[in-house]
Amino acid sequence: MPIYEYECRTCQLRFERLARPTATCPDTKTFCPKCHGENVQQLVSLFALSSDGTRQKNLQHGRKLAQKDQTEKQRADMEEMQHHHDH
Repeated sequence: MPIYEYECRTCQLRFERLARPTATCPDTKTFCPKCHGENVQQLVSLFALSSDGTRQKNLQHGRKLAQKDQTEKQRADMEEMQHHHDH
């Protein structure tokens, strides 16, 4: 599946979007993940190279993001437990 790169013309955020159009669910309009605006421009992207080095780098980055998400979830769970305990 292709990954498209966009830039929001409202807040200037650059982001990527994985395109998953199918016959039963055509591609939908792209919105900015930051400001939720519709005024986005598809950018010309370079092709991606795949090698052992880039795969390792992407895997490490993915693990780092997953760990960050897990830590944030644990913190939110603890805060909610504390909030319920205090009331």
